[in-house]
Amino acid sequence: MARLARTAGLTDVQQEILSTVRSFVDKEIIPHAQALEHADEYPADIVEGMKEMGLFGLTIPEEYGGLGESLLTYALVVEEIARGWMSVSGVINTHFIVAHMIKQHGTPEQKQHFLPRMATGEVRGSFSMSEPDLGSDVAAIKTRARRDGEDYVIDGAKMWLTNGGSSNLIALLVKTDEGAEKAHQNLTTFLVEKPSGFGEVLPGLTIPGKIDKMGYKGVDTTEAVFDGFKIGADKVLGNAPGKGFSYMMDGVEVGRVNVAARACGIAIRSFELAIAYAQQRSTFGKPIAQHQAIAFKLAEMATKVEAAHLMMVNAARLKDSGARNDVEAGMAKLIASEYCAEVTQEAFRIHGGYGYSKEYEIERLMREAPFLLIGEGTSEIQKTIISRGLLRDYQV
Repeated sequence: MARLARTAGLTDVQQEILSTVRSFVDKEIIPHAQALEHADEYPADIVEGMKEMGLFGLTIPEEYGGLGESLLTYALVVEEIARGWMSVSGVINTHFIVAHMIKQHGTPEQKQHFLPRMATGEVRGSFSMSEPDLGSDVAAIKTRARRDGEDYVIDGAKMWLTNGGSSNLIALLVKTDEGAEKAHQNLTTFLVEKPSGFGEVLPGLTIPGKIDKMGYKGVDTTEAVFDGFKIGADKVLGNAPGKGFSYMMDGVEVGRVNVAARACGIAIRSFELAIAYAQQRSTFGKPIAQHQAIAFKLAEMATKVEAAHLMMVNAARLKDSGARNDVEAGMAKLIASEYCAEVTQEAFRIHGGYGYSKEYEIERLMREAPFLLIGEGTSEIQKTIISRGLLRDYQV
C-alpha cells in the first residue's frame, strides 16, 4: 500500500467513499484519460459514472438529496480524481463552488430550487468572475446589470468559464449600482440558468465556443457574452445586491482548497509514474532508482507531495470548523501548485526522452500542471493574501 498522502482521523464513511472513488479512478479514468485528452473529448461516460456515485451531491446537505459530506471529504475526492485526470476534477470543481455558495448564502427558495437537482447532477454549475481585460483585479469588473422594473438587464463579456458550455447554471459576478463608496460593495452575484451548448443559448446570452488550451483538455473553457440579457431579481444570490463579492470570495476559498487538492493529485500521479519507471529502466547495469542522483530526486518529490497534502488537509479542516482560512487556503494553494510543477518536471526528467512522447502519461501531466499555478489566483495573488493575513494577525 502507498504510504504517501494518507489522512489521519477519517471516519469509516469517508474511507469508504475514498476507496470507492479510487477504484473508479483506476478502472474508469486512468485507462481512458490519454485517448480522451488527446482528442479533447468531453468525458461523458465518466461524468455519468460520477452521477451514479452521487459525487455531484457530495457536499450538498442530505435534506436536499446530497451526501452532506465535509469540505475535507470533497478535497480528498478531488485529489483522487485529479490523480486520474485533472480535467475530470474540473468538471466537478465549479459545480461544488456554486453549490457551496447557494447552500451558504442562497434564499430558502433558491436552495430548494437548485440544490436537489444539483445533487443528482441534473443541474451542473459554472463560476464566472473573470473578464477579458480583468486579470486579478476583481473590483474592476465592467459587466453591468441595470435594474429594469422587476428584472435586471446584463451587458458585458466574461472569460475563462470552466464548464461554460456543458453547465446549465452560472454563478455570475457583475457590477450593479448600489451607491456604495467601495467598488467591491457594488458587485452582485446572479444565478443564471441556461441550456447547455454553444452559440446563442438564450436571448442575449452567447457562449461562443471552446477556448483551445495547452492542457486541461476535455473540459470546456469558454467566454460568455451578455447583450441585453434579461433576468429576474429573484435570481440575485441571497436576494442581496452588493454582497456578490463576499459570496464569491467564500466560494473562492473552497476553490483554492480544490486547486490545492488537484495539484496534490497530479503530483501523486507524477511520483507514482516516476518511481515505477525508475525501477524498470536500467542503465550501467542496474535500475536507475539505484543511482543516487535518481534516488535523491524521488526522496525530494515524495517529501513535497506529503507537505502539500498535509497543508491542503489543514486548510480544508479549518474551513469545515467554521474558522477563517483565507491564509491557510492561500498557503495550501501556493505550495501545492508550485510543488506540483516541480514534482511533475522531475518525473519528466526521470523518464528522459520517453517523457517527451505523447505515448507516455507524464507528457500530459507536464501540460496540465502549469494551469494550477494560475487557476483560482496566481501564486503572486496567494502571497498577497498570505502577507495581508499575517500582518493582520501579527500587528505590533
